[in-house]
Parts: sequence; C-alpha cells; structure tokens
Amino acid sequence: MSRVFAYCRVSTADQTTENQVKEIAAAGFSVTPQRTITETVSGSVAASERAGFGMLLNKLEAGDVLVVTKLDRLGRNAMDVRATVEGLAGMGVRVHCLALGGVDLASPAGKMTMGVVAAVAEFERDLLIERTQAGLARAKAEGRQLGRPMSLRPVQIAEIQDRLASGKFSVAGLAAGYATSRQTIMRIRDAMTPDLGTHTRPSE
Repeated sequence: MSRVFAYCRVSTADQTTENQVKEIAAAGFSVTPQRTITETVSGSVAASERAGFGMLLNKLEAGDVLVVTKLDRLGRNAMDVRATVEGLAGMGVRVHCLALGGVDLASPAGKMTMGVVAAVAEFERDLLIERTQAGLARAKAEGRQLGRPMSLRPVQIAEIQDRLASGKFSVAGLAAGYATSRQTIMRIRDAMTPDLGTHTRPSE
C-alpha cells in the first residue's frame, strides 16, 4: 500500500501551515503527523535548498504519494517546479496537487498540466538567458571586468585539486571546509586536467 506524505510551506513566521494540513485532510488524503512535513521558508528559495524538503526527500520511496495544496509549494518558479516534479517522478513518487483538482501529475491530465508548466519554464529560461547575455554585453561594452576573482590562495587551490583527485572529498564538503561556494570548487574541478586515472569524480 502506498504511503502518503504532505508537504506544506509558508513564507513567513506569522503564517501557519495548519490550513494546508486541514485542506489536504478534507480532500480525503489520510496523512499521519510523522509524514507531514511543514516549514517556513521564502518561496524564492529553490526546493533543493530547503531543509524541510530535503528531509522529505530522504523519507520518500518509490510508490509513495506526495500531496501539496498548490504547485508553488514545490518551487520558486516554473523551472524549479518542473525540475522538482521530474525529480520526484524519477524516484517513483506520485505528486497530487489539490489546486488542480487533486490530479496526479503523472496521470494523462497531470502530464498535460506539466506540459504547460514546462512551456512556462522554457519561456522563463529563455528570458533569463536573454537578460544575462544583454547584461554581459553591456558590461563588456563598458570595459568592466567579468566574473568574480578567485577567493582562494594558490596553496589552497592546490590542496583542493589534490583532494578532488583523491575522490574522497565531495564538492559540498570542500566548499564548507574552505568557506567558499560550491561553484568555486566546481570551477577548480573543471579546470583540472583530465588525468585523474580511475578516481571517482567527487559528488556535488
């Protein structure tokens, strides 16, 4: 029998997830408190960066059902929602959205809805690319230096390269250890020559 989970999110501390929990129960979904994940986090934060959602992902298994009241509970924009739903589908988790009539997003009707979300996500992505390219072109025309300077000393970069080559350190772990961003570690990794032998590429 499928397990049913609920994910309820509000943006500020003066809001409550109680109404979302009640709405899910009223729709006929029986969700235990242990399988109800609630958190207070801004909608501008990507689902992958939310502590509560991360905890939810660790609990979900193939065959489970995840219920949300609205699609925007699952992401900060259409691109994020699409990626989140596709990731859950890849895990074998079905997603039900009450605002869409409780439709299973893996059903034919749900797939049609996700097709619309995908189209919006594509539109948002194209706009983002267009704005980024316009901004880069403007900065270049003004003679401004593009990109951020490397925040690490040469000796630290060498240490990171050695640890990446060993395959024993993750990108996230190195970023935390050197108080820098994952993007910086990934740039160092990508700049390394591809002679790492049989070492496993460190996870991100």
